[in-house]
Amino acid sequence: MNDQANSVDERYATTPATLTSWSRQDTTWMLGLFGTAIGAGTLFLPINAGLGGFWPLVILALLAFPMTFFAHRGLTRFVLSGRAGSDITDVVEEHFGIKAGALITLLYFFAIFPILLIYSVALTNTVGSFMEHQLHIAPPPRAILSFVLILGLLGVVRCGEQVIVKAMSLMVYPFIVALLFLAVYLIPHWNGGILSTASQVPAPSALLNTLWLAIPVMVFSFNHSPIISAFAVDQKRQYGAHADERSSQILSRAHLLMVVMVLFFVFSCVLTLSPAQLAEAKAQNLSILSYLANHFNNPTIEFAAPLIAFVAIAKSFLGHYIGASEGLKGLVLKTGRRPQAKRLDRMTAAFMLVVCWIVATLNPSILGMIEALGGPIIASILFLMPMYAIRKVPAMAKYRGQASNVFVTAVGLVAITAVVYSFFV
Repeated sequence: MNDQANSVDERYATTPATLTSWSRQDTTWMLGLFGTAIGAGTLFLPINAGLGGFWPLVILALLAFPMTFFAHRGLTRFVLSGRAGSDITDVVEEHFGIKAGALITLLYFFAIFPILLIYSVALTNTVGSFMEHQLHIAPPPRAILSFVLILGLLGVVRCGEQVIVKAMSLMVYPFIVALLFLAVYLIPHWNGGILSTASQVPAPSALLNTLWLAIPVMVFSFNHSPIISAFAVDQKRQYGAHADERSSQILSRAHLLMVVMVLFFVFSCVLTLSPAQLAEAKAQNLSILSYLANHFNNPTIEFAAPLIAFVAIAKSFLGHYIGASEGLKGLVLKTGRRPQAKRLDRMTAAFMLVVCWIVATLNPSILGMIEALGGPIIASILFLMPMYAIRKVPAMAKYRGQASNVFVTAVGLVAITAVVYSFFV
């Protein structure tokens, strides 16, 4: 044990006293964070965010960066406040005790794992539809298709965390290009769209109610909490005492990239489609890409849409797998069992493969309800737990008294209450 501690000390002793210049690894993490956050949810964001009208959308656009950055920075700082090499489940146990650690680990797993199941279903549906409607070939039986697709992604997972992050960062490039292409393609078709509601300034009560229900959409469209724990652990390994500063730099650049890209895409869509058309897309349960393909009857968009959706879903699946597997391993370790690391990895991968395959094959409609139940848990872990730790944990006392803490707490409470309200009405 002492040898292990000494090796850790030696490793951190080699950390430079000052931050080095921006590295390729920093860029890889920046794109990995972007890749986890910007996925299939982005393709529904223009519909959900645009339905509230012009002024609520403008306010949400202004809130997007601080809402995303401050929350994820708080969660990163929480993981960094623990011992070297500790992930989020270890840090919770370190700060709050064994029982709280077990509870948060359980919640962490059930907040992320249902989203992984949703991506498994979405991936199968997207590829099956693409084969049938665009390639004009009969897709294989759903059980075989879902098994092959999930097994392929888990093959990437088996290569290790760094390969996952690198694969996600590479997949980000075509996704960014695709979003830019679509947003620019729509510019000649801008007809005012949502601007028709700009002259209708809503009453304060109506505006607050619209924002209250719309904030969770923005929160979870930019959410990449599943990969934050692995990100913080790697930053501490790379930069030691300077991990907080460098991780904040990476987060700010990643969030600026995702906010600018996504908002350009959102505004381009809502300036093209009227509120009535957005409502129609929501009623048809279509992504904005599918609706645009039908709206313009354009073969290019019709062919590109499922490919873009595939890339979006695949990289979000990989990012959420990191968090889900971390939570599952934490649950196993909390039972007192100590299997070898490789055996635990194989057990985790096998469990994920079987459950994701079964759910993707069955394609149950209950997945939307599961996602709604996971929403409040994600908001609790991402927004409220780090702010509570800042108030109670001595290692995070240096972050007390910042205005951003109040802002993050308020947004977290809004997100939780709105999700719970929308689930029961």
